[in-house]
Amino acid sequence: MQMSEIAREVQGMAANLALRMPISWINLLTGPSITVDGRILDSRTQWFLQLLARSGQKPLSQLGVAKARTEFDAFQAIMGGRPSPVSEIVDRTIGTPDGKMRVRIYRPAESVARLLPVILYFHGGGWVIGSLEGYDLPCRFFCARTGCVVVSVDYQLAPEHKFPAASDDAATAYRWLSANATGLGVDPARIVVAGDSAGGTMAAVVAQQMRAEPVAPCLQWLIYPATDLAGNTPSHQSCGDRFLLTRDAMEWFASLFLNDPAEASDPRISPLRAPDLSGLAPALIFTAGFDPLRDEGRAYAERLAAAGVKTIHREFDSLIHGFIGMRGALQGAARAMDDMVVGLRHELASLGH
Repeated sequence: MQMSEIAREVQGMAANLALRMPISWINLLTGPSITVDGRILDSRTQWFLQLLARSGQKPLSQLGVAKARTEFDAFQAIMGGRPSPVSEIVDRTIGTPDGKMRVRIYRPAESVARLLPVILYFHGGGWVIGSLEGYDLPCRFFCARTGCVVVSVDYQLAPEHKFPAASDDAATAYRWLSANATGLGVDPARIVVAGDSAGGTMAAVVAQQMRAEPVAPCLQWLIYPATDLAGNTPSHQSCGDRFLLTRDAMEWFASLFLNDPAEASDPRISPLRAPDLSGLAPALIFTAGFDPLRDEGRAYAERLAAAGVKTIHREFDSLIHGFIGMRGALQGAARAMDDMVVGLRHELASLGH
């Protein structure tokens, strides 16, 4: 283990210990609660943000792409908690028009059904950072708690592969999964397209693109998705500086991912811009109160509902963007993830398979 890895591990242990202090101590240390748009920030999250500010850690956008990827994956491992038990994890390679792409398949520890529901999961990271390894803990959790197989997709990242590479990979992964479902032990009638942040965008786009396919998604599970890169909502302003995901970071991601700023209006990257949202799979959309993407996630939920799509939207009003990577350190994040899993299980049960 290199010295930098040791230092990071020690820092992570110290941060986790600090975040586990009694809430009365944390309330004293953090000072007055932060309130934005009528929402009160979770106390432990406020303390976490203060610790992060004191650490001197540079924003990802100032680290360069390679370093940002390493730091992001390390953060996920430190904050994500203990690995949830699953029965099997298998890496597969599938063909794409541009070459090959990895997927990682997680199977739940206990199952009696011959064909299980499956979550096709696209990780977050602004189309620039994030990886199968960085999202191992959330994918294990979702597999163990939902009883679904989870297929995590290692889509191509920018700036090496700009738009629409990630969207094309997402469509390829869906078509591969639907064509090979029974051989993989999953039910083609119960494919959930899911993701967080940029991955939520990709899941929404796949749901749009596949609505007329012989095997269409049964649900879309969108966690604080970016739905309009060309927009500028009130939450971009009120939550764009202090709550982990910043306007600067979003601009950095977009500058690396897009070939031209005009592409931000393309429905393949801004699903809210699609002219027709009718006929889509039912949607579960979860947003965070202290997130610049909050308002566009809500706007997408409202447009889906107006188009006749069954839509359930819930805002975790005291949490920040990225909370699914913080289950091990923030109790509010852990509760939110439990609630999201309950919602997914309920909707899958209602399908009647």
